[in-house]
Amino acid sequence: MISRLYKAAVRPVLFRFDAEDVHHFTFCILKNFNWLIKFFLPKPIENQRLEREVFGLKFKNPVGLAAGFDKNAALYNELADLGFGFIEIGTVTPKAQPGNPKKRLFRILDDEGIINRMGFNNDGLAAAIENLKKNQKKVIIGGNIGKNTATDPDAYTADYLQCFEALHPYCDYFVLNISCPNVGSHEKLGDVNYLRELISDVKKINNSKPKQKPILLKISPDSTEKQLDEIIDLVRDTKIDGIIATNTSTNRDGLKTPKSELEKIGNGGLSGKPISKRSTEIIRYLSEKSGRAFPIIGVGGIHSADDALEKINAGATLVQIYTGFIYEGPKLIYDINKKLLENYQSNN
Repeated sequence: MISRLYKAAVRPVLFRFDAEDVHHFTFCILKNFNWLIKFFLPKPIENQRLEREVFGLKFKNPVGLAAGFDKNAALYNELADLGFGFIEIGTVTPKAQPGNPKKRLFRILDDEGIINRMGFNNDGLAAAIENLKKNQKKVIIGGNIGKNTATDPDAYTADYLQCFEALHPYCDYFVLNISCPNVGSHEKLGDVNYLRELISDVKKINNSKPKQKPILLKISPDSTEKQLDEIIDLVRDTKIDGIIATNTSTNRDGLKTPKSELEKIGNGGLSGKPISKRSTEIIRYLSEKSGRAFPIIGVGGIHSADDALEKINAGATLVQIYTGFIYEGPKLIYDINKKLLENYQSNN
């Protein structure tokens, strides 16, 4: 009923307006009228059978919000009330930056997807920390970190280290975002030898702390089999804690959206249903080829409870939603957890 109401009445109105303007409007609604939204939603499911212990952290359920929605850690307390098991803030860069020129966020309705070229727009490290100081400890917080667009290649590592060091007291786990297609000059971040150096330097800081925090890599859905094999070796050799599969894609194959419309939109990262199959394939490949040697957070095209279950069956330990959250509404969190609980009960 709630999902049908959202799709029939709320979404059509929101989708009449610019996607980025609606994002800011939604932020305002969640910030100021969260109590009203919760009134219309079923109470979040709390059940020990949904709990997951992954890389030393206890998640109350396996459904998280992917990075990119709450870039500046401004809304995580309110979002936690919707039933998420964890929320990933960011991508945070050392300095505030406006991102790429607008218009830069596009819905492709025929494919139930989104194309964005936001370019790591965020208020910077200091602003994120100020917001994280208001943490009400309702939910696990991941910190997705990256480099500033203007940073020279020889200073990439310094950007990551600055973010990691400063956010370390405030985040429960960290994600090195090395696969976003929207910030340019990423050739170095695709070099496995550089990634070994980057991870080594981040781990040195981590090991110097009284309490270490899990470190993950977020990888591209456009990765080749050879690159995936390199990722498996990288995780084994560096002993990082896991992988997030996957980021957005530059691939436009098989879309229903007319080519002329795609050309008008231009470049950017594709998310939503069009990348669901590829994301699941990568999860399955990494899981099977590595012998389930490390945790995988599955993200990409989860628009239903069945989509989430498919990724878990492929080898994901946890899942994240973003585009599905926008297209399907906040009840998607409840639906996924309900399905996972029913699936557990039917198998036991």
